[in-house]
Amino acid sequence: MISRTISGILRWITSPKVTRALAGPFLYGGGNTGASDILVQDARSILVVRLDTIGDLVLLSAFLRELRRINPNAWITLVVDHRFVNLVELCPLVSEVLTFEPRRRFGKLELHIRAFRLASGHLWQRQFDLALLPRWDPDYHHSAFVTYFSGAVRRIGYSEKVTEWKQQNDRGLDILFTRALDDRTSKHEVERNLHLLREVGGIVLDDHLELWLSGEDREAAWAALRSWGVTDGDLLICIAPGAAHPKRLWPLRRFIALGRSLQQEFGAYLVIIGGAEDRERALELQENLGTAAVSLAGEMTLRQTGALIEHVPLVIANDSGPMHLAAAAGAAVVEISCHPTCGDPLHSNSPVRFRPWCKEYIVLQPPKASDPCTSSCEWHEAHCILSVSVEVVREAARALLARRLGSSQTDRRGRPSALTGKVRC
Repeated sequence: MISRTISGILRWITSPKVTRALAGPFLYGGGNTGASDILVQDARSILVVRLDTIGDLVLLSAFLRELRRINPNAWITLVVDHRFVNLVELCPLVSEVLTFEPRRRFGKLELHIRAFRLASGHLWQRQFDLALLPRWDPDYHHSAFVTYFSGAVRRIGYSEKVTEWKQQNDRGLDILFTRALDDRTSKHEVERNLHLLREVGGIVLDDHLELWLSGEDREAAWAALRSWGVTDGDLLICIAPGAAHPKRLWPLRRFIALGRSLQQEFGAYLVIIGGAEDRERALELQENLGTAAVSLAGEMTLRQTGALIEHVPLVIANDSGPMHLAAAAGAAVVEISCHPTCGDPLHSNSPVRFRPWCKEYIVLQPPKASDPCTSSCEWHEAHCILSVSVEVVREAARALLARRLGSSQTDRRGRPSALTGKVRC
C-alpha cells in the first residue's frame, strides 16, 4: 500500500502539468507562453537540444550549419547525450556543447532532477530567447523537459499529436512548448529538421551533411590502417554489421559470404567498423574473412571512424549510426533495411525518413513484411530483413563501385584502385 502511494505521488509530481506549475516561477521567462514570436535570425541566444543517438546527431549537421548561417552572431548552445559528445565537440557552428545523461535507473524523477540541475547550473545564465527541439519521434530522452527547464522565452518542438506512438509516450508534453508544430507529412529527418528552421523564420539554402574532424583524427585513422598493412593502392570497403536493434541485423553468415565475394572479385581489403557493442560480432566476421580484413569496431572514436571512411569509396551497412557517418564522410552507401518496401513511411525504421542522406546510395528492403509483421518489422530478432539476399547486396555493391570508380580506374591486376577524391553528400 505504501509503495503504491509513493509511486502515485511520484507520477503526479513528474507529470508535465505539475512540473510546469512547480518549476515555472523559478525560470527565466519559463511560463511566458504569451511572449511575442522571435524569429531565429533575431535571437541573441539559442538553445538546441538533441539527446538522440549517433545517426540523429549526424543528420543534425545540416540544421546546425544553416542555423549559424541564418544567425551568425547568436550564442548557440547544443545539448547532447554525453556518450556521443565526441562527434560534435569540435563543431565550429555552436558556441558551446553541453551534455546530459538521458538514461535512468530510478524513474522520471531522476531525469527531472538532472534536467533541473543542468538548467540551473548552465542554462539559465544564458537567458535564451529561443529553444529548438527538432526531434519528431517520441521523446524517450527527456528532451522536452530540458528544453522547458532552460527557461527560454520561446520553445519550439514537434507536437505530441504527430503520430500515435508519440501521443502514447508524450501525452501532455505540448504544454512545455510555446509552440508545438503539428507536421504529420512524410519526409526525411534532414528535411524535417530544416522544416523546423523555416517555421521560425529561417531561409534554408543547403542540406548537405558534414563531419567536424581534426588533423589528429585523420592521422589516427590512417595510422590504424597502416598498422594492418593497408597501402595507398588498396581498395577499401567498409562493412558495418551492427545495429541498435536485433531486427535490423542482417545475418553475420551473409556478411561473411558477401565479404568473401568482394575479396575474390575486386581484391578488396575489408574494414569492419562499429561501436564497442559491435566488437564481438565484428571480430567473428574478421576471423571468417581472413588476412584481407580488419576489425576496428570499438577501437576508434566516432570522429576517427568518420576520418577512416574518408579513405573508403563504399560502405555496406545495416540501418545504423555508421551508415549515417558514411554518408556524411563522402562514401557511397548500401543500406540493408529491415523495413518492407510497402511499409509505413512514418515508421522510425523507414528509409523514407532515415535513408543515407547522400547522392550515391542504394537501399535494399524486403519486398514485403514477413508474417506476422504487416506495415513494419516488429520482431525481436532478424526477421523481415532475411528477405534481402546476398546476391542482391552484391549487385548493389557492384553498381555503386562501378559508378564511383569508373572502368578506367583499375590497377595492373584489373581491379578497381583506391579512390582518392571525396564526393560531398
